[in-house]
Amino acid sequence: MNRGRIAFIDDEKQLCEAAAEWLGVSGFSTVTSTDPVAAMSAITTDNVDCIVTDMRMPGATGQDVLDHFSRADGDLPVVLLTGHGDVGMAVEAMRAGAYDFIEKPYDADHLIAVLDRAVERRRMGEELRRLRQAAGAELDTRLVGISAPMVHLRHTVAQLANVDVDILLNGETGVGKEVVARALHDFGHRSKGPFVAINCAAIPESVFESEVFGHEKGAFTGAAGSRVGKLEFAKGGTVFLDEIESMPLALQAKVLRAIQEREIEPLGSNSPRPLDVRFIAASKVDLKAESDAGRFRADLYFRLATIEIAIPPLRDRREDIPLLHTLFARAAAERFNLPAPQMPHNMLQSLQAEHWPGNVRELKAYAERFVLGLGKSPAATNGPAEAGNLADRVARFEADVIARTLQDCDGSTAETALRLGLPRRTLNEKIAKYGLRGEASDNLPASTA
Repeated sequence: MNRGRIAFIDDEKQLCEAAAEWLGVSGFSTVTSTDPVAAMSAITTDNVDCIVTDMRMPGATGQDVLDHFSRADGDLPVVLLTGHGDVGMAVEAMRAGAYDFIEKPYDADHLIAVLDRAVERRRMGEELRRLRQAAGAELDTRLVGISAPMVHLRHTVAQLANVDVDILLNGETGVGKEVVARALHDFGHRSKGPFVAINCAAIPESVFESEVFGHEKGAFTGAAGSRVGKLEFAKGGTVFLDEIESMPLALQAKVLRAIQEREIEPLGSNSPRPLDVRFIAASKVDLKAESDAGRFRADLYFRLATIEIAIPPLRDRREDIPLLHTLFARAAAERFNLPAPQMPHNMLQSLQAEHWPGNVRELKAYAERFVLGLGKSPAATNGPAEAGNLADRVARFEADVIARTLQDCDGSTAETALRLGLPRRTLNEKIAKYGLRGEASDNLPASTA
C-alpha cells in the first residue's frame, strides 16, 4: 500500500526536488509545485492525502493555500512550513484549520512522522465518509474495519449469506457474534423472515422446552392455551443460538434432533411440525474442547460445526480501533445530544496499544464515557497490565501528563512549560512528537534556555 499521496508546494525549486526524492524513497507518492496559484488550480482533493505548503511565497501565502483547500475539502490535512519568525502566524493558521506546522530548517524524519499521522487521519476520515454515504445496510457498515481479519470476515459472510448451511460462530465476549449472525441473516434470502435470538444461558431449564419448542393447551399445569415456540416462530428466517455452550446436556439432545430433522413436537402434541429455519450458533469457548471433556455433546458440536467462523478479538485488529472509537463516539454524541469531542491523535494511538479484554463492547463503553466526559486513560480502564515495551509505556505516560497539564493550563504552553519545569522549545518538540498541537494555544518561539 502507498504510504500516502503528498502535494508539496514551495517556491524553492531545489527544496521541492529534494522533498520529492526522499519522500519517494520513504514510500510516499509526491507531486510538487513552485507556484502556489498554479498548484491550487491543478491539485484536486480526491487524489492527495495531505498538502505541505510553505508559508511565504510569491503569488499566494500558505494561508491562501490553506483557505483554498479547506473550502474544497475540510478534512484534507494541510501542513505548514514556517520560518522561525512565522511561528505565531502558523499557530493562528492552525486555529483556522491547519493540521500542523514545522519550522524550517526541518528534520526529514520529523516531517515524515507528521505526514504519517496526517495520512492516517485522512484515510480514517475517508473510511468514515464512505460508511456514512453507503446506501442502505451495506455489509461494511455492519462489520466495520480496514484490517485484514475484518476484510476476510466480510468476504466470508458475503459468501455464506445466501447458503442455507448451519454455522458456528466462535469468539470471545464482546467481539460482535450477534452482529455477524444478523449480517448473515440480513444479506441472505431469509432476510424477509424473522431473526430470532435465543440466549441459551438466560432461559431457565424448567421453561426452556416450552419457550423454544412451544406447547399445547393443557400440556402442563397453568398451560391455559397453546403457544408457538421460538423455533416455529422463526419460520422462513434464522434462529440464533447464543452462548450455546451454556445449554444443559439434557436439552442438547432435543435441540440436536430439531436441527437434524428440521421438525419439532411442541409439549403436549403428538404431531411433528416442520421447521423452515437456518441455525446459527455462537460460543465464547472452544466447543471441540468442551465436547472432548464431556461438557458438550459431540454429535451436536459436529452438526453445528459444518461451517465455523472465527471472529477476531480487538487486539488482533488494532488498526480498526481509531475508526471504531470515532464511530462509537459520534453515535454516542448524537444519542446524548452532546457535541462529539475530538480525541488527540496520541490518545487514539494509545488505545491501539491496550489489551481490551472486553473487545468491541468494551471499546464502545469507553467511547461513550469519553463523550460524557467521564473517560479515564485506557491504561486506567483496563487495569495495571499495559502493552508495549518500557519506552512505549514511558512515552504514553509522558504524553498523557503533557496533555492533561495543557488542558489544566487552557492550552498555554508557557504555563505548561513552567509547571512541568521544561524549556519552551523542549515542550514544543514533545507536543509535536505526540501530536498534541490541538491542545496547545500559544506555541510561540521558545527560548533555548
